[in-house]
Amino acid sequence: MNYVFGAVDNALICGFVLAPGQAGRPIGLAESLSWLALGAAQPADEFLWLHFNLTDTTAEKWMQANLNLPPEFFEALREGSRSTRIEDASDNLIAVVNDVAFEFSFDPSEIASLWVSVSERVLVSARVHPLRSIDRLRQAVKDGARFNSSVELLNHLMNDQGDVLVRIVREATLQVDNIEDGLLVGRLQQKRGELGQLRRVLVRLQRLLAPEPGALFRLLRQPPPWVKAHDLDELRQATEEFSLVIRDLSALQERIKLLQEEMVAQVGEQTNRSVFTLTVVTVLALPINIMAGMFGMNVGGIPLSEHPHGFSILALVVLGFTAVAGWLAFRKKD
Repeated sequence: MNYVFGAVDNALICGFVLAPGQAGRPIGLAESLSWLALGAAQPADEFLWLHFNLTDTTAEKWMQANLNLPPEFFEALREGSRSTRIEDASDNLIAVVNDVAFEFSFDPSEIASLWVSVSERVLVSARVHPLRSIDRLRQAVKDGARFNSSVELLNHLMNDQGDVLVRIVREATLQVDNIEDGLLVGRLQQKRGELGQLRRVLVRLQRLLAPEPGALFRLLRQPPPWVKAHDLDELRQATEEFSLVIRDLSALQERIKLLQEEMVAQVGEQTNRSVFTLTVVTVLALPINIMAGMFGMNVGGIPLSEHPHGFSILALVVLGFTAVAGWLAFRKKD
């Protein structure tokens, strides 16, 4: 293996050598090449984790030249964002993990992918944008967390992603609670847009973060031979807990949908009241408009034109017609 293509340590976000019961030891690209070159000469229980930044164009080239990764991993890199999945590829676990940006603010553009390849001795992860779950895992290793296998490291990542999603669901629930409180007091205009955007984000989260059941089922039925039984059980449990959070996400979407329907109903009621008010005003003004039009004609024979109380009589007639029209209009409303 050679240190080629001008790769520099900027392409590597972090690297660790881990072993059961021991804290991770930081390692750079040059040291990782030496560790990989020794291969079987390394302690059998040691494994390597390399985490790459794909915005550096040398990262993918370095991985292709120096790491024995399956073609499915690089195909996944080129596919871009897809739903979360874990599958077996030539006795390697290939995972596409969708996560949220470190400073997530319920914007769909802040959901990005993390690509992971796991073998018995090497775990490789790569991302384009900073992501919260993988950052938590990196910090845990820095703080001295112990991992017994590369699959256990993957399980920790899945659990971290589940925790992040739980917090997102909680924050979204609080936002929905505030919007619902505003709905109860009639403040709709500023909240309808927020509710629609929140629902779109949650739909995208569910579509991307929900693990593909088919790929996981195939993996659990025929796992790579080097994966230990208890690691497989932990992976199954992590996925089941993750699925529970996804169901909570679905329930929250249904709640948002009901709130949107209630808002539409309230807006419809307000529109109906406005139309009714406009109709009543038009009906009440109709008699006086007719009388004014008739008596405003510049023709002879206008009744009561010479009568000393003509204006009062016409005013009473108009008021009478207006009262009758108002009574008919409000009786219809009741």
